[in-house]
Amino acid sequence: MPKPQTNAPKPMDVLRGSIDKNVLVDVKGNRGYSGILEGYDIYMNLVLRNAGETISGNVSGVYDRILVRGDNVIFVSPSKGDMQ
Repeated sequence: MPKPQTNAPKPMDVLRGSIDKNVLVDVKGNRGYSGILEGYDIYMNLVLRNAGETISGNVSGVYDRILVRGDNVIFVSPSKGDMQ
């Protein structure tokens, strides 16, 4: 039986389209980040600039640039205002 074709974007396509746009990143340990995606690699290591960090829902800090290690990432989402 042939597989149905879908036009759903692949994860790396979403990341590629999110460069220089705001993203929300949820990571292990009840942490999250929101900032501008500067870069990524195939391991989902992410570089964010102007990133805000939240821990258990409370704002913890703001950083000029951070690296989020890919094995901690639960999800990455383009911010609502940047979605096309």
